Parts: sequence; structure tokens; C-alpha cells
Amino acid sequence: MSKFNKKKGGELPAISTASLPDIVFMLLFFFMVATVMRDQTLMIKNNLPTANQVEKLDKKDLVMYIYAGEPIERYQATYGTSAKIQLNDKIANVNQIQDFIYQERASKREELVDYLTTALKVDGDSKMGLISDIKQELRTANALKINYVTKTGDAVKNN
Repeated sequence: MSKFNKKKGGELPAISTASLPDIVFMLLFFFMVATVMRDQTLMIKNNLPTANQVEKLDKKDLVMYIYAGEPIERYQATYGTSAKIQLNDKIANVNQIQDFIYQERASKREELVDYLTTALKVDGDSKMGLISDIKQELRTANALKINYVTKTGDAVKNN
């Protein structure tokens, strides 16, 4: 006669789902915090040229991007097929670059204005005349720190 009876069924107890909502909300909160939203929609072709000596910029928040190239197929009916300039999320003319630079400077703190860099993301097939016009407007706006954005790789040499 034993005092302890063995269970004959051997069934597993039910799994508690009480903590499941907590886990779901922790995951949701993690992905909301860790996800970076795209800040600009690219409206132009941007096949960057390659370079073999590339340096990374330290502070991305102090960079103003100017995109140049042909509009992508979706926008060619509206803007045509010639090379255009994109400032933030809109296609612009060369004469609007100064206003863009002044707006970007106004949005930054006063002590950071001297450290602002203008990065040109220019399609590899763009004409140099457009880039020269962009640089002239940047000189007029006194935005003299210019960076050309490229892909890492060996530059193709034409003989």
C-alpha cells in the first residue's frame, strides 16, 4: 500500500498562452524602432559610376543630396527623356538649386551649417554640361563642399 498514486494517463498539460500578447507587442515595438523609412523616392535613373578610391562620409545627416539623370520610365511621359535634377522628392530646374540649398541650411542648427556637404548622385550616362550647371549654381549659393557619390569598384579605362 503506497500513499502515492501514479498517473496512468501521461497527458501533457496545456501550454499557457497568457504571455503571447506581450511577446507579440515586444516584437512589434522592436521592428518599429529598428526600421528605417526611406526618406526619398527616386524619380530618375541612378546608375552610379564606379571608382577605385572611395571614402565614406562620416555624418549622413549633414549631407544634402542632388540627384541627376534621365527620369525613370514611369515619369518619362510627364518629364520627357532628357536629363533632369531631383531635389528631395520633386523634379526641379537648375535655377531652383540655390533655394534648395538655402532651405536645407535653414533647417539645420547654426553651428552645423559650415559642415554641410552637397553630395551629387549623378547617373553615369549624364552629360557633363548638366553637372557643370549644377556646380555653377552651387558656387553661387556658396555651397563649396561637394562630394560625388560612386559605387566601389575598378573604373573602366577607355583606350
